[in-house]
Amino acid sequence: MKHIIKKIMLSVLVAIVVNGHAMAQGMPVYDNTNFISLTKSLIETAKQTSQLLKTVDFLKQQKENIDKVNNVIKQLKAIRELAKNNQRLYEVVQNDLRQILNSPFIKPDEVTRISDSFDAILQNSIEGMEYIDQILSSDNLKMTDAERAEVLKEQELQSKEMVAEIEAKTRRYREIIAFREMQHTINNRETNY
Repeated sequence: MKHIIKKIMLSVLVAIVVNGHAMAQGMPVYDNTNFISLTKSLIETAKQTSQLLKTVDFLKQQKENIDKVNNVIKQLKAIRELAKNNQRLYEVVQNDLRQILNSPFIKPDEVTRISDSFDAILQNSIEGMEYIDQILSSDNLKMTDAERAEVLKEQELQSKEMVAEIEAKTRRYREIIAFREMQHTINNRETNY
């Protein structure tokens, strides 16, 4: 920065000297007070420019830090949602599936098909969690925080779809059971004619 100031001062001095000789017809007269105030203002301007450049660099660095924090927060939110969705999947399988399979209105050949469909959803969920673990813990996948947050958001959407799918299947099987129970009640009612 001092080098730049010296260059500016030298070029101003040369300009004054050259212009002074070219135009003067007698002994040149210089006003030193104007020259000194010009030099002082140039030095002050150089200092202010230097401070502005430092401020710009500082602000750029702070913006990068804020972006990193925002991406980490997005990742944490996505992971929290994924964990919540997977917890919901396991609760449905533990409670609702057991009730469905224990119902006397589910036929023996349907038990395997129902179990397999729920198992496929759970396997998909486990594979998704393993993929997320790999993304978060492995340096082999060179990803920025923003790319990682995007992948986590996609996985979160997939887990929401799995929860919706498993809830729809549960609701459908409950409706089948309710229908068959109603059929059984109608077919086995006593008539009082």
